[in-house]
Amino acid sequence: MSIIGWILLGLLAGIIAKFLMPGRDPGGIIVTALIGIAGGLLGGWLGKVIFGVDSIDGFFELSTWIAAIVGALILLGLYRVVAGRKT
Repeated sequence: MSIIGWILLGLLAGIIAKFLMPGRDPGGIIVTALIGIAGGLLGGWLGKVIFGVDSIDGFFELSTWIAAIVGALILLGLYRVVAGRKT
């Protein structure tokens, strides 16, 4: 997948994660994209470690989207815990 594909996938996965886990978050579209991109990487790594599958196959693969969204949800939860302590 190209860099543009990763950025687009990350942005959309981050938006979906924020939709699934509503609440107030510090940060805008850039933070959402970064959480989504890192979440995609985390989700792909967890899928490979836990299930032994290559979950980052391509942009239009369902497993790629599920891995990215689950990873983004994990990172969004961690981000809220860390950012919530400062305020």
